[in-house]
This record gives sequence, structure tokens and C-alpha cells, in this order.
Amino acid sequence: MKKIAILGLGYVGLPLAVEFAKKHPVIGFDINKFRVNELKSGHDSTLEVDDDNLLSVLIEKAHGKKDRGMYLSANIDDIKSCDIYIVTVPTPIDKYNRPDLTPLIKASQTVGKVIEKGNIVIYESTVYPGATEEDCIPVIEKNSGLVYNKDFFAGYSPERINPGDKVHTVTKIKKVVSGSTPEIANEVNELYKSIIEAGTHLASSIRVAEASKVIENSQRDINIAFVNELSVIFNKMGIDTLDVLEAAGTKWNFLPFRPGLVGGHCIGIDPYYLTHKAQEIGYNPEIILAGRRLNDSMGFRVAGEVVKLMIKKEHKINGAKILVLGITFKENCPDIRNSRVIDVIREFQSFGCNVDVYDPWAAAAEVKAEYGIELTTDIENCKKACYDAVVLAVSHNQFKNIDINKLKNSTDTIVYDIKGLFDINDVNGRL
Repeated sequence: MKKIAILGLGYVGLPLAVEFAKKHPVIGFDINKFRVNELKSGHDSTLEVDDDNLLSVLIEKAHGKKDRGMYLSANIDDIKSCDIYIVTVPTPIDKYNRPDLTPLIKASQTVGKVIEKGNIVIYESTVYPGATEEDCIPVIEKNSGLVYNKDFFAGYSPERINPGDKVHTVTKIKKVVSGSTPEIANEVNELYKSIIEAGTHLASSIRVAEASKVIENSQRDINIAFVNELSVIFNKMGIDTLDVLEAAGTKWNFLPFRPGLVGGHCIGIDPYYLTHKAQEIGYNPEIILAGRRLNDSMGFRVAGEVVKLMIKKEHKINGAKILVLGITFKENCPDIRNSRVIDVIREFQSFGCNVDVYDPWAAAAEVKAEYGIELTTDIENCKKACYDAVVLAVSHNQFKNIDINKLKNSTDTIVYDIKGLFDINDVNGRL
């Protein structure tokens, strides 16, 4: 039974580590000691793994003769005896929308310090085609003194975690796998088949597997950009976009995308990895970047529409009180990474508006650290405040039955519904 090290215990790494630990000996490694200690206590603040499931696989000591279970550590020495290293660290972009491989390079340096002959390193982080073998493997070779595909081997199996989704969990989504040699590809395939109920797809190469992942989210991004553009057009024509989509959706092959803010750590970021690589090889992508520009503009467009509606109702904009419902990047999930709701908030603030933000899923300390915003934590306080405008930004279940009238300053209060959650008769505008 080979011992597995999972590097990175976030939204991707932890669920994967827990599933592997049910059948294999696993060391869960993260450089964030606070995160490791939190998980050792039996709680996952991302809510991707419930406490009972986490506690069921935890063990207090590193593996000796045990054949399954997970030991958690922030100490690199604890992963030295592993046979397989799986890297699940974030792959963000910088302020210029360029790939930032820093977490990936640092994780590769860590692997390089502990990897031994015959070991396999598998990357799950979303990257552009070629990143594994061109950017990561040389770092391992430099730090280990070992030779790729002679002394150690590699695989790539892109993560397919959907944060907050309790139906399409890690074992229930088909897994793309690949390896640096045919033999290693088969070994990686068998490893994942041991836990993935939905089965695996063995890609012909690591580069193919990398490309398959990065186009998944690029495709979604482009489709959402299309319906976002439709919402702009139909808004100018006085036509309700959701009514149009409902009618068009009666055709069997119409794709059911809806307009909205596109954030998070995947759809709003991954396309830039593909376009970066395209530009590097001399091709300037047009459709992908056009979709990105349009989606990145939606938060500012929403704020502008709300301000126009407020002006029509003769609200004084400078000093107006606005409530934004939701700041996570998607519904029923505590993840605030790259949430584009912040664009709406910042635009309101640029007009001199006073903005309150209420989100029952988000952690107030994280929102303060990430965006500098003091979260309003009690909806009852919001009801007492009485607002000139209320914007529904995220469709959390808690918002479905909220009484909008108790949040209003007057009958002229503007209610704008980004997600199409409220009854059309209760809102003044929506995407």
C-alpha cells in the first residue's frame, strides 16, 4: 500500500485527502498551521467536508503499519516517507491578469526536497498546457538532483471540485487522469479509480489533460458572457432577459446559462491561463478575452443601473443607504475568493453611497481581511436601517423568503435582483 501526501488542504485538497484516506495511508500537508490545527480539531471551515466525515479518517500519529487514515501536518519531515505526492495548491492571477505560479513553484520546491527514486508527483492545480512539465518538473529536478522519467515520474489529474455542491462531490465526478509514461499513466489511473465512483478518463498525455481542464471553465465563461451581453441588449429594449431565456429554453438543445457576476477561483481566472499561453506562442485570442472583458464589467454595469433607477425616483445618491445581500462568489457557499460582488460595492462607494453588506455564509473576519469591509451580521439590524436601495447579489437559500418590504426606506426604494431570485413584481430591475 503506497503512502500518499496531499499538498494543500483547501477546497480541493481536503475532500480528496479524506476520500483517499478511507482506502490508503495519507499525510495531509499544508504550510498554514492554523488550517492544519483547525482540521485536527475535526472541523473544516470551508464546509466542503462535514465534521463526522473528517473525524472518521483522522489519526493522531503518522503511519507506521496502518493501511489507511489521514495524519495532518505542517512539518515537511512528515511527508518524506511518502510514495506519491499530489499537489492541490491554488493557481491565481496577478493584478495584470497574468498567471501567478508562485504557489505551484513553492509546492514543487517542497516536493523536490522530499521526493525519492521511484516516486510519483501528481498535479491537480489548473494550469495552461505545458505548465507541469515546463515549469514544475524542472523545479523538482533542481531541488532533488533526480532526473525526470528516470528517477521520478509525474501525472496530471485536473481537479473538478464544485464548492458548495453536495451532489457533485469529488467521488461522483468523472476524473481525467494522465501520466508521464504509459506505465505511470496506468498507475495514476488505477490510483484514482480506487476512490472515484464515477470512473476515470485516461488522457493521451499530460498536456491534453491540462488543456481539457482549462477549456472547461473557459467554455462556461464564454457562454455566461453571451447571456450577460443579451441582458444588456434586452434591458435597453425593455425586455425581461429571464423571460426570454425561459422561452428559448423550451428547445431541447438550448444551453441553460443565466446572466450574472462571474467570480470565484475557477471561471473568472482559468481563461487567463489559456490566453496567456496562446499569446506566448504568438496567437492573440479574441473570443475568450472578449468574454472576460464583458464578464468583468458586469459589476460596474449593475451598480450603474441601480444608480439610474434611484435617480429616476429622485433619491439623493451621495450619502444614499444601500444594502447588498451576499458577498460570496456563489450561493450557499462560504467562499469569497475573487467574488465580483466587490465590484458592485466599490462602484456604489465611488458615488458616495453608504453600503451595508449582509451574508449569512461569509466569515466576517475573512471579508474584513480580503476586502476591508465590515460585514453586517444580523438581518434584524438591516431591517432597522431602512435602505434607499437593496441589491440581491447572491442567491443564498436564506434570501428566498426574506421580506424585502421590511428593508425599504420608502415605497420608492429600489430593489435590484442580480440572480432572478425574487418575484418580478417585487423588483425594479434585474439582469
